[in-house]
Amino acid sequence: MALLIGIDIGTTNTKAGLYDDRGRERAVSSRPTVAHRHSDGYSSYDPEEMWGNIAAAIREAINRAEAADPGCARRIRAIGITSMAESGLLVDTDSGEAKSPFMPWFDTCSTPQAERMAAESDPFERFRVSGIHGSFKLGLPKLLWLKERMPEAFRGAKWLSASGYIAYRLTGRAAFDYSLAARTYCFHINRKEWDREWIRHFGIDPAVFPDALPSGTALGPVENGIAASLGLPDGVQVAIAGHDHVVASLSVGAVTPEVVYDSMGTAETMVGTLPERELGRREFESGLSYGCHVAEGRMFWMGGNASAGGSVEWIRGVLGDPELSYERLLAELAEAGPEPTGILYFPYLTGAGAPRPDQKARASFIGLAKTHGRRHLLKAVLEGTAYQLQAIREEAERVAGRAIERLVVVGGGTRNPHWLQTKADVLNATLIAPPIGEATLLGAALCAGAGAGVYGSMDEAAQASSGLEAAVIRPDENRHAAYRRLYETGYAPLAAALRGYFRGEWPAS
Repeated sequence: MALLIGIDIGTTNTKAGLYDDRGRERAVSSRPTVAHRHSDGYSSYDPEEMWGNIAAAIREAINRAEAADPGCARRIRAIGITSMAESGLLVDTDSGEAKSPFMPWFDTCSTPQAERMAAESDPFERFRVSGIHGSFKLGLPKLLWLKERMPEAFRGAKWLSASGYIAYRLTGRAAFDYSLAARTYCFHINRKEWDREWIRHFGIDPAVFPDALPSGTALGPVENGIAASLGLPDGVQVAIAGHDHVVASLSVGAVTPEVVYDSMGTAETMVGTLPERELGRREFESGLSYGCHVAEGRMFWMGGNASAGGSVEWIRGVLGDPELSYERLLAELAEAGPEPTGILYFPYLTGAGAPRPDQKARASFIGLAKTHGRRHLLKAVLEGTAYQLQAIREEAERVAGRAIERLVVVGGGTRNPHWLQTKADVLNATLIAPPIGEATLLGAALCAGAGAGVYGSMDEAAQASSGLEAAVIRPDENRHAAYRRLYETGYAPLAAALRGYFRGEWPAS
């Protein structure tokens, strides 16, 4: 039985996991992903610190697996790497030296550059090429920010994603996969090539971008000295698995239009699959993002709420001193009962995401009464994230041309049964929760397995864990009817009014 390693470079934690070829977890190790704040106002990661943490996590996961199954490390065939989508850095691929700060996706330093790009282009035409709407998060605005501050960093350098950087450290080969290339804002998702004319428009040499390859492509083996230091056998192949949310789809079999999944973490993201096609006005106006799927010949649609689990963590701290324990949180939610609170919570702590992105929007509670207590506020936060997911689902159904009546759910939020039931009731959807603790890690391992020939295709890899028994959460019709009224008469219209208010456009003069 072959073994596979997944690496997941996340915003909060970076993890390494060892899995067998049936998708069963052998060992997982985690390290914090540390962002350092600089005196002149921007954040960055330390490349050596990140590499050191990942190397330590790989060694620890292998040692744990070896303790339970001595000699199992000899069966490791491949390593797949997934990461947050837009983070990256410039690297001299001759010397291996980092030439720029390692930029995190969430740093807003590149907002002026993103605004310049918007002013110098047709947003719809850029969307048709790239599949995404302009934002400070994306790779090209970050590169333009670096060019204005440290142009010398570009000499002989390549821009690498977080996944690409670790793949480079393991193999010595610089590359992008299609799914992460699509998050730079300068990759043509239909042609599968860099948009060289657009890149040159900003005075950047397109040679700064390395080869773009299909997700899971074997880049080569781990270099011998590094393999020995990590406890790996010779010949272990390395692949860039790609965009973390898309990679997770492999672990739950969500690689066809019939299967849609929802990742419930600090941020929440709904992801679905489409046949490859030209994007038009309908997709542009949906507020969703599109890109190259890790599965061959397909694209994905995606809509997210950046403050889903983040809202839960925020309210835990606000309503408790010290913050509420998870045990107390679950107890309070049980006391709140299953019925709707009637409170409308808008989860815009860091701005509104899909389907109407708006960085100026802010979170709000509407409908509070003297009879409401802590348990009701906690429940209202869960309801608000579900309302926001319903807004995303409505747009996705229009684009995909099919109803979304079932969702595969993964992520840390699935450990909260009250959240799952609230989501099922609000959406009137059946939720399928497979027993996969780390869907993104497993997806990265499966993706690498496909590239290394352990599986015959990505579709075969996506079926590897299909035998795992999943929990099923079904909606309650009466509660859904009440939630539907609250959504249609309250949440949806007030969400539009709130966005206008925070933009200074409401009330109309």
